[in-house]
Amino acid sequence: MSGAVKNCRSVLVTGANRGLGLQIVESFVTGSFSPGRIIATARNPDGAKELQNLAVKHPKIHIIQLDVVSQESIEKATVEVDQIVQEDGLNCLINNAGINVVANFETVTAEKMLENFHTNSVAPLMITKALLPMLKRAAAKETGMGIHRAAVINMTSLLGSVELNWGEHANNFKWYPYRTSKSALNMVTRCMAVDLEADGILCMAIHPGWVRTDMGGQEAPLSTEESITSVLNVIGGLSEKDHGSFLHYTGEPLPW
Repeated sequence: MSGAVKNCRSVLVTGANRGLGLQIVESFVTGSFSPGRIIATARNPDGAKELQNLAVKHPKIHIIQLDVVSQESIEKATVEVDQIVQEDGLNCLINNAGINVVANFETVTAEKMLENFHTNSVAPLMITKALLPMLKRAAAKETGMGIHRAAVINMTSLLGSVELNWGEHANNFKWYPYRTSKSALNMVTRCMAVDLEADGILCMAIHPGWVRTDMGGQEAPLSTEESITSVLNVIGGLSEKDHGSFLHYTGEPLPW
């Protein structure tokens, strides 16, 4: 991993109880480098046995309860995070928690759209707002841009690309709630990039690849470990040029 990762003192990962979130935490503690503090959130920490086992082996993992669609839960978690990071602030927020509400044109409802939109688009924005004072605190201690200073990483999807949802690419995954929620997350990312640039907080969105744990059931080429190894390599090398970007897990730019 790059030097930027090696200088990252603290990271928070939402949705760390399973899938990509759990793999991110595991990769941080078993890889060549681990941030000083790893804050892993889960809606039900008591049921997150694998995450709990990791935390027993690695005391630098701090597990806190967070229901990303509950403002009350966000506010409570924010107090706990502040107590953990203290004056150092928070270097890296990885908004990973997400759901896939599968519905095509015939089966989609307003309720399904709003459920997916709340978790995948609104929650990352509200969580970032709540943790902004800690991100600013960390950003004030460094220069440049990257996770050595302060960064917001939104885990998005290639399926959120409006440009790619055309022609032959439009025939698969006709998931109205999921696709539109990820498109909205991409816009949230770009809006935050505009608003937080003056504070030196890097904001970007990354597609982790099509991973075998994704909630579609189709065969996928990547394991969670392969995906996250690539994602963390990209995140570790982020700089000013990547602010406001939408990147593939290989590091290549993706069309909006």
